Amino acid sequence: MRWWSAANFVSNAGTWMQLTVQNLLVLHITGSAAATGLSMSVQAAPALLVSLLGGAAVDRWPRKLTVAVSQALLGAVAFTTALLVALDRIDTPALLVLAAVTGIIATVDGPACALLGNDLVPVADVPSAIGVGALVHSAGRLAGTALAGVAVGFLGTASAYAANGLSFLFVASVVPFLRPAAGAVEEAAAGPREAPARAAMTVREGVAFFVRRPRLVALAGITGLSSVFGRNYGLTLAVLVTGPLAGGAGAFGTVSTVLAVGGIIGAVLGARLRKPSVRTVGLLAAAGALLQVVAGLSPSLAVLLVLVLPMAVVESVSDTAGTAVLQTDPPPHLRGRVLGVWSSVGTVWSLGGPPLLGLLMEWAGARGALVAGGLLTAGSIGAGLLVRRRGGPVPVPVAARDGDLTGRAALGTAA
Repeated sequence: MRWWSAANFVSNAGTWMQLTVQNLLVLHITGSAAATGLSMSVQAAPALLVSLLGGAAVDRWPRKLTVAVSQALLGAVAFTTALLVALDRIDTPALLVLAAVTGIIATVDGPACALLGNDLVPVADVPSAIGVGALVHSAGRLAGTALAGVAVGFLGTASAYAANGLSFLFVASVVPFLRPAAGAVEEAAAGPREAPARAAMTVREGVAFFVRRPRLVALAGITGLSSVFGRNYGLTLAVLVTGPLAGGAGAFGTVSTVLAVGGIIGAVLGARLRKPSVRTVGLLAAAGALLQVVAGLSPSLAVLLVLVLPMAVVESVSDTAGTAVLQTDPPPHLRGRVLGVWSSVGTVWSLGGPPLLGLLMEWAGARGALVAGGLLTAGSIGAGLLVRRRGGPVPVPVAARDGDLTGRAALGTAA
């Protein structure tokens, strides 16, 4: 797990080096902000439908081999982009094609990497492992953003893509040496008998499980509300700081730094969770939404900075708890497909959320959008919790596969 965390830190740093310069590169080539947005959408769009197939592939194929191959392919795409940039042969069609290929590979790589990390620790420690992953992601983001400026300044834009390619190869080289902890992988008990079960795995089975699982549907609703109306701080807080609070780019940079620090603190706290649940996610999301309401009414930048830190902490802990539920609730043979469904649903939020929030800000302003979004999120979650308290648990029959330990207590409490 230590080697896997180190590899992910290197990979996240490389990814953020590339992301930091990618939008600037597209803007430099096209001179169009619309084209820049299009490149981001092209990379995210495959997750809308292809993620369902990617999740099924993760359930069907050996996990370590899947991660190693997907990381190597992502490295090849990064190196190809670096070469085209260095030779000054890059253009808009090539960038869009490379972005689409990256998005397609990521539909397999994302769930495979997430589940491989969980395989390295005992089931009871999965929430902590997810918290460590969130911490590594935040640290890699800070390091990659800082290194991008240095690399581009001394070596040019192509160096950021080359560094990202090397980071993928580093992960691929580490994977063969990873060994699961004792009691970590339930599927190990299946051995060769598991192969016939894999042949019968379908996308439909994963979708049906997700739709018929009330706690997963509730988790999707909570996360969707928070994502659309509560977590687009890069948009809402930017408008609030530069508008009603009369700050500049430097002031928003300070707010962004506080958000990043809060994310790291939240990841550390989230790593200490032992029994996360959908209720925990909902309560944290509601608390964050109420903090957002108060932040929307901030009379000054100083007051906003005081509120931004706990907002980021609550968001990070909530994300860790939600990810732990998502990755431990389904039986092992369905987890890849459930993550694929989740990725498809999340793509709908990421593509549709910013325009909806933008319309809300046009109508109500930055303060109004923060207040209305926070009240809507907290109110919806509160109503959902009240309805849930009046009802009872709904059993969902799941066809077992060889190696699934459906009676394991840790899975029940995590759900």
